[in-house]
This record gives sequence, structure tokens and C-alpha cells, in this order.
Amino acid sequence: MSVAFEIETVPNGTVGAEMRGVDLASVSEAQVDAIKGAWYRHDVLVFRNQEMTDDDLLAFSRHFGTLDPPPNQGAGRKSPPGYPDIYVVSNVLDEKGEPIGALGDGDAAWHTDMSYASKPPDASMLYSLELPAHGGDTWFCSMKAALAKMPRLLVERIRDLDIKHDGTYDSGGYVRKGMAPSADPRTSVGTPHPIVIRHPVSGDRALYLGRRRNAYIMGLALAESERLLDEIWSYVDTAVYKHKWALRDVVLWDNRTTMHRRDAFDPKSRRVMHRTQIKGSGAPLRAG
Repeated sequence: MSVAFEIETVPNGTVGAEMRGVDLASVSEAQVDAIKGAWYRHDVLVFRNQEMTDDDLLAFSRHFGTLDPPPNQGAGRKSPPGYPDIYVVSNVLDEKGEPIGALGDGDAAWHTDMSYASKPPDASMLYSLELPAHGGDTWFCSMKAALAKMPRLLVERIRDLDIKHDGTYDSGGYVRKGMAPSADPRTSVGTPHPIVIRHPVSGDRALYLGRRRNAYIMGLALAESERLLDEIWSYVDTAVYKHKWALRDVVLWDNRTTMHRRDAFDPKSRRVMHRTQIKGSGAPLRAG
């Protein structure tokens, strides 16, 4: 297999690679191994001009682990009929005026998918089916680069600490189904995870932040937690890749070593994406 990489470089780090010469609808085991190797190095992989059915998308996704069903967020039907493991991300309304998917047309703040879970998903994948003329770009940041940029004393300060990852709000700022609004990070529903983690395959160290809203560093006074979190989050933009979508793009990212966000777009435009995610193989590992 002949594969060429195009790497998006950013100051003080690299995140993202474009992999060409691969048809994801008919990958071989050797190609899957090469894709995984590139993914562990670059954290985000882009595949252009893919012709995939929902069955193809699911088959390719399964090479990375067990499929995870759509998360409990947003309103409306989340999956295409007959495909409960595919999550529709869209602002489109059906003939009854109900959303066919979730997350609408607004911006989505920096986050890691479902970090409030005890075993957050290892990976997420998006396939673009309909796109607006402008907006809706997805940004990725390297949490390995963010950690590497931090001063040694700050890393020593946080490496044995845990963040409680809030489960109240989704990345669009909406209250999840079954949750009550909460403005107190100390008492909101969530799961603690180490701030500094180790990737279980590559061994790379990374920050694991989830999302900023309602985050809380366990054991600290709220004011001290807020101050320290603000300092940590100031390094998030160390290495960033902005993905401008084209039709039939597939983007695969590692939730353990990246965060992502989305730009808003014109609500009168149509944007339809099909997403899969891979069930977490374990709780985030403390780097030690």
C-alpha cells in the first residue's frame, strides 16, 4: 500500500495528518495497521473523498474497538433508522419540524467526548454528508503538546490531581436528558479522572481536561480549583488543527489525546454528519 501523509504543523507541536490512497469501504488488514500506526502518532486522521454507506462506516469503525451507542444529549432522533450505533449530528428538521439529529447549528466549546463517563470513548469518527457553504469547521487541539508546553513546576503541581468531569451539560451548553441544571462544580454530577494521563498504546503523556464548564479539581477549595483550571486551560491552544470540511470527508480522532470544538454556521443551511464512536477500553490512566 502506498500512503502519503500531509501534516498540518502548528507552533510547538503537530496534530493531524491526511492519509491518501486509502478506500475506507474496502480496507485490508495491512492498511488498518498502517492507519492505526499513523493515528497513534498524529491523533487526528483525515480521509478525503470517501464513498461510504452506513454499513461501510460501521465496518471501518469496528477495526478500532467495540461501537458505543450515541450519547444521551440533545433532542430529536439521533440515529438513522436501523442504525442505532450511528449518531446523526445535524441542524436539519424533518417533515414534522423535529430535528433529525443533535447539536444544531451553534458553536461547540472545546471538549472531549463523554469524559463524564467512567470509561470515556477511545475514539470518535465523523463522515460529512451535507455541508453549509460557510462555517461549521471543526478544530482539534493536541493535549500532548499542551502538556509539553507547560512549565515543569505546574506539571508537578497537577500530575497527581484529579478533575471531576461534569455530566450536566453537553458541548453545546445544553442540559443533558435526565439532568438538573447545576452551577456548583463541587456538587454537580460527574466523574473524576487524572489530569495527566498516559495513552495505553503509545505511552504518550497528555492532559485530560474534558470541558471547562463545571470542571472541578478534587480536594481543592473552589476558588483555588478555578484559578488552577484557568491556568491549565491557557495551554490548550498550543497545537491546533482547523478542519474545513469537504463532502465525503472522514475524520477520526483520539479522545484521549485531543480535544475538539465546532464553529457555528447559518441555521438556514443544512449540515448532516454521521458519527460513530468507540467504547472506552478502560478508565484514563494516570501518567505516574
